[in-house]
Amino acid sequence: MADGGKTNVEAETSGNLTDGFHLLIDALKLNDVETIYGVPGIPITDFGRMAQAAGLRVLSFRHEQNAGNAAAIAGFLTKKPGICLTVSAPGFLNGLTALAHATTNCWPMILISGSSEREIVDLMQGDYEEMDQLAIAKPLCKAAYRILHAQDIGIGVARAIRAAVSGRPGGVYLDIPGNLLGQVMDEVEGAKSLVKVIDAAPAQIPAPDAVDRAIDVIKSAKKPLIILGKGAAYAQADDAVRAFVETSGIPYLPMSMAKGLLPDTHDLSAGPARSLVLKESDVVIMVGARLNWLLSHGKGKQWGEPGSTKFVQIDIEPREMDSNVEIAAPLVGDIGSVLTALTDAMGKNFPKAPTEWVDAVKAKKDANIAKMAPTLQNNASPMNYAGALGALRTIIKERPDAILVNEGANTLDFARSIIDMYKPRKRLDVGTWGVMGVGMGSAIAAAVETGLPVLAVEGDSAFGFSGMEVETICRYNLPVCIVVFNNNGIYRGTDVNTNGTDDPATTVFVENSRYDQMMAAFGGVGVQAENPDELARAVNAAMDSGKPTLINAIIDPKAGKESGNIGSLNPVSVVSKK
Repeated sequence: MADGGKTNVEAETSGNLTDGFHLLIDALKLNDVETIYGVPGIPITDFGRMAQAAGLRVLSFRHEQNAGNAAAIAGFLTKKPGICLTVSAPGFLNGLTALAHATTNCWPMILISGSSEREIVDLMQGDYEEMDQLAIAKPLCKAAYRILHAQDIGIGVARAIRAAVSGRPGGVYLDIPGNLLGQVMDEVEGAKSLVKVIDAAPAQIPAPDAVDRAIDVIKSAKKPLIILGKGAAYAQADDAVRAFVETSGIPYLPMSMAKGLLPDTHDLSAGPARSLVLKESDVVIMVGARLNWLLSHGKGKQWGEPGSTKFVQIDIEPREMDSNVEIAAPLVGDIGSVLTALTDAMGKNFPKAPTEWVDAVKAKKDANIAKMAPTLQNNASPMNYAGALGALRTIIKERPDAILVNEGANTLDFARSIIDMYKPRKRLDVGTWGVMGVGMGSAIAAAVETGLPVLAVEGDSAFGFSGMEVETICRYNLPVCIVVFNNNGIYRGTDVNTNGTDDPATTVFVENSRYDQMMAAFGGVGVQAENPDELARAVNAAMDSGKPTLINAIIDPKAGKESGNIGSLNPVSVVSKK
């Protein structure tokens, strides 16, 4: 018998009870979760209140998709799962787009949604917002789990965290039926049921023979190229990336969210010579990048003759190899471990990339930069994209720690090539899918997770997807400056409806909209800028003040161009009308 005549079992219980609300909060806190992004409502409103009272930062958004986009970017920036909390059914579906987006981009995120009771859902008896959310989520994320019993909350959260960050990161769905939160159990037994995840994303060391094979392929190259993808930025193996590039002496091409891993002004940066290096390279080392549509699948007119390029690919997912073209030297492992192994294998006497190739790339790069320079210095009113982005380019150069969020059509396409980045993980954009509407969620998460000033450069169409979150930015007083490139429409504001009705063309918005007044309505600063000088002054003032600011940047409606016009691929669309 234990002290006081109690049995050992009785001695291990406290007589005090805990419940699902507190067990879920404690499980998250035990695993170093500090922030939750979400939208309150039945059945998770009380959970949000309790989490906030327990010391978690709970940020309430105006739409679940934007909260999910914030959680996804939080995962990218921190390498820990970003947490999004939603209500059931419609709220869950709103968050699901962001969950799929995170999975496609390989960012760790956990979508936690309340749901209806299983016994009612399974019999389809018509519960409040009845939906089999687990079944819907499974095809769209890396893993999906449902917790039915309070004693399983600890292991359920642990499984979700490990699934989100291990191997190739991705989105995880965690289904929380409403009555789970109210379940009670002994407080001591509840504490014992919690799980601290240990070594959730262990290093994966490449096989020695794979390293040797890759070294042999790289040695054979006359025109080698390194392509850095956002996976390289996510890995936070910045020193290993720099050491590999500079030891090899190979020019590198950063994909958009890998810009800044090394400064875009680095001698070996090949960004301004993209067409040349893709077409002429004979060995390409893919570092956290995939041969998907963004690189024309590694074939076609963007590249050289079929079969003329050998690929070395570094990826933590073996199934990524040979997805579009043959990979001559697959290297399976985490980026830091693989690059360190490659650099060590090179040693001090490894031959650097041929001088003739490096000089040719530099000459092309310098020529393109010189050609572009005058167009970036105009002060036209209304602005064109080159003048406006030229002004913002200077601001980022002067403020390299600021985080740039960028989305749109022309606004994204031009900014990618015009604005140089100088530090890693300072450029956030639409990612692999090219999803519009990620801007405000990304900006909010960037400000919250880093504490750094954020400059969000938005096309007016892209801003419309998440613009109401300016209220969220004001409510939390975040240091976010939004620049809306306002050209009165999608691509251009000059399209005309030809069917004779008064309806505007499908790509045209209300002329001369004042987006700046939206921010002012919620207590932030709203400014209109009509030329690059005014734009630069307004952005610098906003970044200096740290106050929520929106600048309505007037862009010439004729300045844009239609991007990705699928109609050009359809013969019917080019047949003249009779």
